[in-house]
Amino acid sequence: MPNNSLSYPKVCKRKDGKYYVDFKINNKRYRLFSGRLIGSSLYPNSYPAKLRYSVTSTLAKQVYEFIVSNDYSLTKPLSTVEHYDSLIRDKLAEPLSDSYRKTLMQLSSVLREQLNRKGCVTSLFIDSIPLKYNNNTSYNTTRRHVNVLVNYLHANGFPIEQSKLKTRKQEEVLHSPIKDVKKLLFRVKEYNENLYLCCLLTYGCLLRPHQEIRLLKWEDFSDDLSHINLGGNKVKSKRNRIVPVPSYIREILAKKVSNNNIFSNTSNPYSKGYFLLLWRRFKRLNPDVIATTTIYSFRHSGAIEIFKRTGSITKLQKAMGHSSINVSLTYLRGLEIPELNEEDMPMIQ
Repeated sequence: MPNNSLSYPKVCKRKDGKYYVDFKINNKRYRLFSGRLIGSSLYPNSYPAKLRYSVTSTLAKQVYEFIVSNDYSLTKPLSTVEHYDSLIRDKLAEPLSDSYRKTLMQLSSVLREQLNRKGCVTSLFIDSIPLKYNNNTSYNTTRRHVNVLVNYLHANGFPIEQSKLKTRKQEEVLHSPIKDVKKLLFRVKEYNENLYLCCLLTYGCLLRPHQEIRLLKWEDFSDDLSHINLGGNKVKSKRNRIVPVPSYIREILAKKVSNNNIFSNTSNPYSKGYFLLLWRRFKRLNPDVIATTTIYSFRHSGAIEIFKRTGSITKLQKAMGHSSINVSLTYLRGLEIPELNEEDMPMIQ
């Protein structure tokens, strides 16, 4: 018996008449009054007194067979599903955002259901999860979340096949520039003041609506409201930005409690989808607004205005908060704004 010792389980009886199985594993003594630890349904002391000895003898045999087959341990190895559940519990115990926790729970439930039905999770099944999406954005997002979960399970010793799917190139989302900004802003103002201010800041300050604008607090503004100071933790480029505030925006602002959000007037901002929901409702009430007009259309229209007036890629980069001029050049190409005028082209003398 290599490096392990086991005394054959004995049937013993206490003074009160209760039977148990007595044995030692590697000189550590154990007493079992039931088969619970080894997954047995035998409870000898639940039987009539005259049957308890024989039932305990059967239990002793079961204990011996279990220990020998389980590498001389009373600890039962986790099943595949139990191992999976244990790893998912550990993952969910990590500090996660509410949205990612919800996504993780949904995906882990899909994988667990497959594990229960088939006993394993193949790469073919894993790939089928994102492949059900025709939209490349949804496909890539789902693929990324699935891969993070699968890679975590694999790294922690869970037997699971990894996906070989590649990222799809995403189609550029078209946010049509607005032909008459003033007219559309007037209609937005009549619908909702918060949405109006959001659209104004998107156009006039070229801030991003769903993150930078939604999270604005009064303390982000200078005392005279002429500038917005955004820390790197609040902007996409992760760089500090100082953004001028046009006079037509300043005149409708009234600074309040510094730590309050400028829209909710509390310390907490509205949810991430707040402006998106308002915009959808606005468009339902105004069906003549073309389908590709979004809140981002105000930002694009502002970008076009700046470039037409200044002709400067550098100024556009600063206004947009882009990390590099290359990003701004790509942005202009996406908006189909010519970077060259006729007078820039070669002439025949």
